[in-house]
Amino acid sequence: MALSEILNSRYSVRAFKKEAVDQATLEEIFTLAQKSPSNCNVQPWKTYVLSGEKKDQLKNKLIGAVMKQQPPSPDFDWKIAYQGIHRERQFGSANALYSAMGIEREDKMKRNMAMLRNWAFFDAPHVAFFTMDKYLGIMGAVDIGIYAQTLTLLLKERGIDSCMQGALGQFPEEVREFLQLPEDAGVLFGMSFGYADDNADANKARTDRAPLEEAVSFV
Repeated sequence: MALSEILNSRYSVRAFKKEAVDQATLEEIFTLAQKSPSNCNVQPWKTYVLSGEKKDQLKNKLIGAVMKQQPPSPDFDWKIAYQGIHRERQFGSANALYSAMGIEREDKMKRNMAMLRNWAFFDAPHVAFFTMDKYLGIMGAVDIGIYAQTLTLLLKERGIDSCMQGALGQFPEEVREFLQLPEDAGVLFGMSFGYADDNADANKARTDRAPLEEAVSFV
Protein backbone atom coordinates (compact mmCIF):
# COMPACT_ATOMS: atom_id res chain seq x y z
CA MET A 1 0.00 0.00 0.00
CA ALA A 2 1.38 3.42 -0.98
CA LEU A 3 1.94 5.97 1.80
CA SER A 4 -0.65 8.31 0.28
CA GLU A 5 -3.21 5.49 0.39
CA ILE A 6 -2.39 4.78 4.02
CA LEU A 7 -2.85 8.44 4.97
CA ASN A 8 -6.16 8.65 3.13
CA SER A 9 -7.53 5.45 4.65
CA ARG A 10 -6.33 5.42 8.27
CA TYR A 11 -8.39 6.84 11.13
CA SER A 12 -8.48 6.48 14.91
CA VAL A 13 -10.03 3.07 15.56
CA ARG A 14 -12.02 2.72 18.79
CA ALA A 15 -13.34 -0.85 18.50
CA PHE A 16 -11.25 -3.93 17.73
CA LYS A 17 -11.63 -7.60 16.97
CA LYS A 18 -10.19 -10.04 19.50
CA GLU A 19 -7.70 -11.40 16.96
CA ALA A 20 -4.12 -10.74 18.05
CA VAL A 21 -1.22 -9.76 15.83
CA ASP A 22 1.37 -12.51 15.68
CA GLN A 23 4.62 -11.92 17.53
CA ALA A 24 6.83 -12.09 14.42
CA THR A 25 4.85 -9.28 12.80
CA LEU A 26 5.02 -7.19 15.97
CA GLU A 27 8.79 -7.58 16.14
CA GLU A 28 9.16 -6.71 12.45
CA ILE A 29 7.11 -3.52 12.84
CA PHE A 30 8.82 -2.32 16.01
CA THR A 31 12.24 -3.11 14.54
CA LEU A 32 11.49 -0.98 11.47
CA ALA A 33 10.20 1.83 13.70
CA GLN A 34 13.71 2.07 15.16
CA LYS A 35 14.61 3.84 11.89
CA SER A 36 12.53 6.85 13.01
CA PRO A 37 14.48 10.13 13.06
CA SER A 38 15.20 11.84 16.36
CA ASN A 39 17.09 14.93 17.45
CA CYS A 40 20.82 14.13 17.50
CA ASN A 41 19.80 10.47 17.12
CA VAL A 42 19.12 10.23 20.86
CA GLN A 43 16.22 7.77 20.27
CA PRO A 44 14.54 8.68 23.57
CA TRP A 45 11.64 6.23 23.36
CA LYS A 46 11.26 3.25 25.62
CA THR A 47 8.12 1.42 24.51
CA TYR A 48 6.18 -1.22 26.40
CA VAL A 49 3.82 -3.44 24.39
CA LEU A 50 1.26 -5.36 26.43
CA SER A 51 -0.90 -8.21 25.17
CA GLY A 52 -3.12 -10.95 26.61
CA GLU A 53 -3.38 -11.39 30.36
CA LYS A 54 -0.83 -8.69 31.23
CA LYS A 55 -2.73 -6.16 29.13
CA ASP A 56 -5.98 -7.06 30.89
CA GLN A 57 -4.38 -6.77 34.33
CA LEU A 58 -3.17 -3.25 33.61
CA LYS A 59 -6.55 -2.38 32.07
CA ASN A 60 -8.27 -3.33 35.33
CA LYS A 61 -5.84 -1.24 37.37
CA LEU A 62 -6.39 1.83 35.19
CA ILE A 63 -10.17 1.49 35.15
CA GLY A 64 -10.09 1.15 38.93
CA ALA A 65 -8.11 4.38 39.20
CA VAL A 66 -10.50 6.24 36.90
CA MET A 67 -13.59 4.92 38.69
CA LYS A 68 -12.27 6.32 41.98
CA GLN A 69 -12.68 9.73 40.33
CA GLN A 70 -9.22 10.77 41.40
CA PRO A 71 -7.81 13.62 39.31
CA PRO A 72 -5.28 12.75 36.61
CA SER A 73 -1.63 13.28 37.57
CA PRO A 74 0.33 13.05 34.30
CA ASP A 75 4.11 13.04 34.23
CA PHE A 76 4.04 15.74 31.55
CA ASP A 77 1.87 18.83 30.98
CA TRP A 78 -1.50 17.72 29.58
CA LYS A 79 -3.42 20.67 31.07
CA ILE A 80 -3.70 22.68 27.87
CA ALA A 81 -7.07 24.40 27.33
CA TYR A 82 -7.66 24.71 23.61
CA GLN A 83 -8.72 28.10 22.29
CA GLY A 84 -10.19 29.49 19.08
CA ILE A 85 -10.02 27.24 16.04
CA HIS A 86 -8.28 24.53 18.06
CA ARG A 87 -11.24 24.36 20.46
CA GLU A 88 -13.63 24.24 17.50
CA ARG A 89 -11.72 21.30 16.05
CA GLN A 90 -11.71 19.56 19.44
CA PHE A 91 -15.50 19.90 19.66
CA GLY A 92 -15.84 18.80 16.05
CA SER A 93 -13.88 15.63 16.75
CA ALA A 94 -15.99 14.79 19.80
CA ASN A 95 -19.20 15.52 17.89
CA ALA A 96 -18.17 13.22 15.04
CA LEU A 97 -17.48 10.36 17.46
CA TYR A 98 -20.56 10.71 19.66
CA SER A 99 -22.85 11.29 16.68
CA ALA A 100 -21.58 8.08 15.07
CA MET A 101 -22.30 6.27 18.34
CA GLY A 102 -25.76 7.81 18.66
CA ILE A 103 -24.92 9.53 21.97
CA GLU A 104 -26.65 12.86 22.57
CA ARG A 105 -24.69 15.82 23.94
CA GLU A 106 -26.86 15.89 27.05
CA ASP A 107 -26.37 12.19 27.84
CA LYS A 108 -23.48 12.57 30.27
CA MET A 109 -23.62 8.97 31.50
CA LYS A 110 -23.19 7.46 28.04
CA ARG A 111 -20.46 9.95 27.22
CA ASN A 112 -18.62 9.04 30.41
CA MET A 113 -18.94 5.34 29.61
CA ALA A 114 -17.59 5.96 26.12
CA MET A 115 -14.68 7.91 27.62
CA LEU A 116 -13.96 5.08 30.07
CA ARG A 117 -13.29 2.80 27.10
CA ASN A 118 -9.99 4.64 26.62
CA TRP A 119 -8.59 2.83 29.66
CA ALA A 120 -10.05 -0.47 28.45
CA PHE A 121 -7.90 0.09 25.35
CA PHE A 122 -11.11 -0.09 23.27
CA ASP A 123 -10.89 -3.89 23.67
CA ALA A 124 -7.80 -3.95 21.46
CA PRO A 125 -5.61 -7.06 21.70
CA HIS A 126 -2.50 -4.91 22.18
CA VAL A 127 -1.53 -1.61 23.75
CA ALA A 128 1.76 0.30 23.60
CA PHE A 129 2.91 2.78 26.25
CA PHE A 130 5.47 5.37 25.16
CA THR A 131 7.84 6.39 27.93
CA MET A 132 10.98 8.52 28.11
CA ASP A 133 13.28 10.08 30.69
CA LYS A 134 11.41 13.00 32.23
CA TYR A 135 14.28 15.46 31.87
CA LEU A 136 14.02 15.31 28.05
CA GLY A 137 10.92 17.52 28.07
CA ILE A 138 9.53 18.86 24.83
CA MET A 139 12.41 17.66 22.64
CA GLY A 140 11.88 14.09 23.76
CA ALA A 141 8.13 14.47 23.22
CA VAL A 142 8.72 15.66 19.64
CA ASP A 143 10.92 12.64 18.93
CA ILE A 144 8.39 10.22 20.39
CA GLY A 145 5.64 11.83 18.32
CA ILE A 146 7.68 11.11 15.19
CA TYR A 147 8.32 7.55 16.38
CA ALA A 148 4.64 6.92 17.14
CA GLN A 149 3.62 8.25 13.72
CA THR A 150 6.09 5.86 12.12
CA LEU A 151 4.56 2.99 14.08
CA THR A 152 0.97 3.76 13.12
CA LEU A 153 1.93 3.94 9.42
CA LEU A 154 3.84 0.67 9.58
CA LEU A 155 0.89 -0.95 11.31
CA LYS A 156 -1.59 0.32 8.73
CA GLU A 157 0.67 -0.88 5.90
CA ARG A 158 0.03 -4.39 7.25
CA GLY A 159 -3.71 -3.91 7.74
CA ILE A 160 -3.41 -3.26 11.48
CA ASP A 161 -5.31 -0.31 12.94
CA SER A 162 -4.56 1.88 15.92
CA CYS A 163 -5.64 4.78 18.11
CA MET A 164 -3.24 7.24 19.73
CA GLN A 165 -4.42 8.06 23.25
CA GLY A 166 -3.29 10.95 25.39
CA ALA A 167 -5.63 9.51 28.05
CA LEU A 168 -3.17 6.67 28.65
CA GLY A 169 -0.68 9.16 30.06
CA GLN A 170 -3.08 10.59 32.65
CA PHE A 171 -2.59 7.98 35.38
CA PRO A 172 1.11 7.12 35.14
CA GLU A 173 1.54 5.79 38.68
CA GLU A 174 -0.54 2.71 37.92
CA VAL A 175 1.49 2.11 34.76
CA ARG A 176 4.78 2.80 36.55
CA GLU A 177 3.99 0.33 39.33
CA PHE A 178 2.76 -2.37 36.95
CA LEU A 179 5.73 -2.09 34.57
CA GLN A 180 8.21 -1.39 37.40
CA LEU A 181 9.44 1.78 35.72
CA PRO A 182 12.20 3.81 37.34
CA GLU A 183 11.10 7.10 38.92
CA ASP A 184 12.96 9.16 36.32
CA ALA A 185 10.92 7.58 33.50
CA GLY A 186 7.74 9.35 32.43
CA VAL A 187 4.70 7.92 30.66
CA LEU A 188 3.91 10.24 27.75
CA PHE A 189 0.92 8.59 26.03
CA GLY A 190 -0.22 5.27 24.60
CA MET A 191 -1.60 3.52 21.53
CA SER A 192 -4.17 0.75 21.32
CA PHE A 193 -3.87 -1.39 18.21
CA GLY A 194 -5.14 -4.49 16.44
CA TYR A 195 -7.65 -5.31 13.71
CA ALA A 196 -10.61 -2.94 13.41
CA ASP A 197 -14.16 -4.09 14.05
CA ASP A 198 -15.72 -2.55 10.95
CA ASN A 199 -19.25 -3.09 12.28
CA ALA A 200 -18.79 -0.93 15.37
CA ASP A 201 -20.54 2.44 15.36
CA ALA A 202 -17.47 4.15 16.87
CA ASN A 203 -15.48 3.19 13.77
CA LYS A 204 -17.87 5.04 11.50
CA ALA A 205 -16.72 8.41 12.84
CA ARG A 206 -14.55 10.53 10.58
CA THR A 207 -12.92 13.92 11.08
CA ASP A 208 -12.00 16.50 8.47
CA ARG A 209 -8.74 18.35 7.85
CA ALA A 210 -8.02 22.03 7.37
CA PRO A 211 -7.44 23.10 3.75
CA LEU A 212 -3.86 23.55 2.57
CA GLU A 213 -4.01 27.35 2.60
CA GLU A 214 -4.86 27.36 6.32
CA ALA A 215 -2.07 25.01 7.29
CA VAL A 216 0.86 25.82 5.00
CA SER A 217 2.47 29.02 3.75
CA PHE A 218 4.81 28.78 0.79
CA VAL A 219 7.28 31.66 1.13
